[in-house]
Amino acid sequence: MIEIAGRKIGAGFEPYVVCELSGNHNGSLERALTLVDAAAATGCDAIKIQTYTPDTITLDSDAPDFLVRDGLWDGMSLHALYQLAYTPYEWHGALFERAAQHGVPMFSTPFDDTAVDLLESLNAPAYKIASFEVVDLPLIARVAQCKKPMIISTGMANETEMAEAVDTAFSNGAAGVALLHCTSSYPAPMDSANVRNVPMLAGHFGVEAGLSDHTMGTAASVAAVALGACLIEKHFTLARADGGPDADFSLEPTEFSALVRDCKDAWHALGRAGFERAGVEVGNIKFRRSLYVVADVAAGEALTPANVRSIRPGLGLAPKVLPQVLGRTASRDLRRGEPLAWDMIGP
Repeated sequence: MIEIAGRKIGAGFEPYVVCELSGNHNGSLERALTLVDAAAATGCDAIKIQTYTPDTITLDSDAPDFLVRDGLWDGMSLHALYQLAYTPYEWHGALFERAAQHGVPMFSTPFDDTAVDLLESLNAPAYKIASFEVVDLPLIARVAQCKKPMIISTGMANETEMAEAVDTAFSNGAAGVALLHCTSSYPAPMDSANVRNVPMLAGHFGVEAGLSDHTMGTAASVAAVALGACLIEKHFTLARADGGPDADFSLEPTEFSALVRDCKDAWHALGRAGFERAGVEVGNIKFRRSLYVVADVAAGEALTPANVRSIRPGLGLAPKVLPQVLGRTASRDLRRGEPLAWDMIGP
């Protein structure tokens, strides 16, 4: 189990749904604040942003190494992409304050020491490590030394890299680790979601596990919850038509509200395994089938299929004893509509 801002996250609790704002503010603080308002209204458990500047994450270069090839951002330089997507440091205080006004925790994904310093000054309750940074063990160590819970996405990482990240986090003081299975494709095809990896991560590494979901819709997240995911992260936008670096694989407000509802409903639907009767079923037992007198029978008269049948409701003898009843006699006069009982049956 891990705990973020007093909320316990683990197998015994509703899934923790994180609303990732990323770069969908489109360069406007006003829109960013509106995103926080809309995110809070979805019922999410936390709101997440990303903390970097173009110059802390890459170089301003058009050399081939620094150009994106294929996908949503084909042809852009990394610096230009991050210039478009980053959330300015000077916005962070206002965003954290707005989330607090809604009573929803906010935390972030830091990408260097300056980001961690800023987030610590804002009392961020947790930290996220992005898939692309899972190999940056010095960054993971720096974040872990804040002694907060850490959520680590595993996109593209192999088993050794995951193990190194988890070990580095724990050895440097992280207050718990959750691993998120992630397919680092934007958007991710549904047949590449591979959500069976969620319980595998939990069992193999002995930590809480969830899903960073880049597919469209709610199906992958709900499937992950059914398999034991305790944490779901999904990107959010006001409207995909407004554009933005992550808009194409982000959910709109009504869709995100459905995600929250569906994930939590799925968790409640899992219930617990067992053969006991559900409490809500008790009142309906009387509507099961049982043996009833369906035609008047005089005392001493034989009980036959013509006067005793298995029908609803369930207030008489169980249908399974019908073979034992037929051919015996009535111990008294029986009236049509009486539930059959053993004291009504003679030899």
